[in-house]
Amino acid sequence: MPISISIEPTTSCNLRCPQCPSGLRQFTRETGMLNTELNRKVLDELAPTLTWITYYFQGEPYLNRDFLDMVLYASKKNIYTATSTNAHYLTPDICEKTVHSGLKRLIISIDGIDQESYAKYRIGGKLEKVIQGTTNLVSAKKKLGNGPTIIWQFIAFRHNEHQIPELRKLAKEVGVDKLVIKTAQIYDFETNDDLIPTNSELSRYSKKNGKYRIKNKLLNHCWRLWQECVVTWDGKIVPCCFDKDASHQLGDLSKQTFSEIWHNSKYGSFRKLVLKSRKNIDICQNCTEGTKIWV
Repeated sequence: MPISISIEPTTSCNLRCPQCPSGLRQFTRETGMLNTELNRKVLDELAPTLTWITYYFQGEPYLNRDFLDMVLYASKKNIYTATSTNAHYLTPDICEKTVHSGLKRLIISIDGIDQESYAKYRIGGKLEKVIQGTTNLVSAKKKLGNGPTIIWQFIAFRHNEHQIPELRKLAKEVGVDKLVIKTAQIYDFETNDDLIPTNSELSRYSKKNGKYRIKNKLLNHCWRLWQECVVTWDGKIVPCCFDKDASHQLGDLSKQTFSEIWHNSKYGSFRKLVLKSRKNIDICQNCTEGTKIWV
């Protein structure tokens, strides 16, 4: 059984990021909200072996009104919980509720140190809301004496890579616990290199003979298929976070238990395919492990 899973609170999002199917409103699957009953079903079955839940896949988790209640349920089962947010909903009240939920790790997306740079990718977003939301959470942690590790995550693009030194200073001023520089996943990297950083260390792609290609050699193995998976908001099981549109559904929790899905023949066949010919699986073709740089 898995030791870690991702559970999707919602596919809805308030922003329109151009390399995100949620932001682009390009899902073929339905948009919806995870309900507390499904969350409870998953946790009740997996709690004996589960150590970590990432309450995030696509969408903005805080749009789900029951999100923090679901985190609290996991916390009561002594499961480490994490999530990722654009921080536009981190009011003082929500920040205190976040602390009380027992959430252990909160990743906040911040992809620029000024509004122009930030909004170039986080379309529809306000940098001031990100900074204020972070400040609210820092204050809530001080007031209540505990709370999640606050991580600022900066996706490096060509238009913002030069801002990293200033970003370090800003992170210290605001009081975040950690800063992560993340390489960007570009869907059309072979034909559109406008977003790819000039610093190769900040890119998942390298240029050869005038064309970009992914650095990952796509060897025939993947630890994720034996240790974790993703549960979509409506209970579908998909192999990993690269299957954003849930095109490789390996089971449905409305019809089966998690154990039945985890050990079924469909899951077994997918694992065997990864070990035999991973490069021919569409969701693997733009995959890169180790894409975060802690600074």
